[in-house]
Amino acid sequence: MMLTILGFGMVLTFMYLIMSKRLSPLVALITVPIVFALIGGFGNGLDDMMLDGIKKIAPTGVMLMFAILYFGVMIDAGLFDPLVRIILRLVKGDPLKIVMGTAALAMLISLDGDGSTTYMITVSAMLPLYQRLGMNALNMTCVTILAGGVMNLTPWGGPTARAATALHVDPADVFVPMIPAMLLACVGIMVLAWYLGMKERRRLGVITMPHDRNWLDATVSDDANALPTVEDAEDTKRPKLLWVNFGLTLALMVALVIGVLPMPVLFMVGFAIALVINYPNLAEQRRRVVNHAGNVLSVVSLIFAAGIFTGILSNTGMVEAMSRGFLAVIPETWGPYLAVITALASMPFTFFMSNDAFYFGVLPILSEAAGHYGITPVEMARASLAGQPVHLLSPLVPSTYLLVGLAKVDFADHQRFTLKWAVLICLLLMIGSLLCALYPLAA
Repeated sequence: MMLTILGFGMVLTFMYLIMSKRLSPLVALITVPIVFALIGGFGNGLDDMMLDGIKKIAPTGVMLMFAILYFGVMIDAGLFDPLVRIILRLVKGDPLKIVMGTAALAMLISLDGDGSTTYMITVSAMLPLYQRLGMNALNMTCVTILAGGVMNLTPWGGPTARAATALHVDPADVFVPMIPAMLLACVGIMVLAWYLGMKERRRLGVITMPHDRNWLDATVSDDANALPTVEDAEDTKRPKLLWVNFGLTLALMVALVIGVLPMPVLFMVGFAIALVINYPNLAEQRRRVVNHAGNVLSVVSLIFAAGIFTGILSNTGMVEAMSRGFLAVIPETWGPYLAVITALASMPFTFFMSNDAFYFGVLPILSEAAGHYGITPVEMARASLAGQPVHLLSPLVPSTYLLVGLAKVDFADHQRFTLKWAVLICLLLMIGSLLCALYPLAA
């Protein structure tokens, strides 16, 4: 009974402190479990518990570090630049093609796992077209954020790493089987983009655009020039190595899916090769690493701090006691459906609380309870990811403010416009997962 009270007290305290902004997630993940472990009289074995948790998530932390660095180098080298140019050339003055092009661009840029970069590149490229044609920019923010919500399920994107870390499973085991369900959700986003674009085409018609794109300077208001953009120093671009970089990235993705080597090792090797090929100069190599150090540190430090939280939660027996308490209050008939319940609950849970609070606080309890019905932790990890397209609409997600700020739309308008479509994409992701037997409908 004491462990149950301590466990729920720890989770609720952690959630309150980060949601009320009393503490940062990094500090809360480290200090809250230590305090509650000391209160519970676990002071003697505390060091081993924390080290055990850190050791279990170390491969995930290493994978994230080098994945962020790898995609950072690819962006610096200009791997995505031709893609932006091709899409701008294809969409021309057709609102239907513009919305679908926005979705396609956002999906491909989102492969780097960084929402802020996706929003900067996509909005900077597409917003002038929306302004020139008088299109509703909410269409752009809608398909962009939904594309990010699905593509962010890559192991280096954040949610998958958190779910895997919290349940001590391999991120590759969570992610690779989810690829077909993600593809189905991406098809759903493209169909939505077609529908929204068709509405705009009926409203505005197709406009003939000048081939030289001089209209960008003549018709867009001055304040559009203030758009923040990703670092675009031409001396970092490597256009002659475009196909080499593309081939390397493709080989890395294939090796990742096949499982040639553990994921952390693949990204370490890929990053080393990419850095040497694109930036043989040692000083430039240092500059590229320093340029992305902020992104790396903010993500990886959080993952290692979570090792302390999950290590204490598991090794003190709190999570087991909490799951027994949880099982005692839920109807017996609900137990076999806990995977689907988790998938549905992930939408409101991750909207009203941060990913950290849900994955490190709530998910381990649900998973432990589901284990009594034969639902494995890796299945629960996959189910918990279904709500991510809705999560990005939460006011707790900083990058969403960047998106609406760049697009010059109201946050509340963006939420109202996008929420129903986000729920639809979440349900599509869940249906795809059930069709692929990634977790059971009823255990």
